[in-house]
Amino acid sequence: QVQLVESGGGLVQAGGSLRLSCAASGSTFSMNAMGWYRQAPGKQRELVATISRSGTTNYANFVKGRFTISRDNAKNTLYLQMNSLKLEDTAVYYCRDISLEYWGHGTQVTVSS
Repeated sequence: QVQLVESGGGLVQAGGSLRLSCAASGSTFSMNAMGWYRQAPGKQRELVATISRSGTTNYANFVKGRFTISRDNAKNTLYLQMNSLKLEDTAVYYCRDISLEYWGHGTQVTVSS
């Protein structure tokens, strides 16, 4: 049973930073492509960033230069470092095991002015 548990969300002022974590269990984490997605109220879920098992990263244009996705295979953990946060980054952020098509339950990020 694959489990993905996100943490690190919260309330932050615009311009601030947060680091999200996603702890994976029950999967061959190091062999899987992983990603972060987000869903704002009234909007569809959208891709934020992905990382392949070899460490190749891809980002949505709206986070390039501000967010960094990384992984620690020894800890079975995926990260998303979010800097220079904007009001429009407010959303529930989801971790996804792209290879096995599993989702975490999400963590709320709220950016205030």
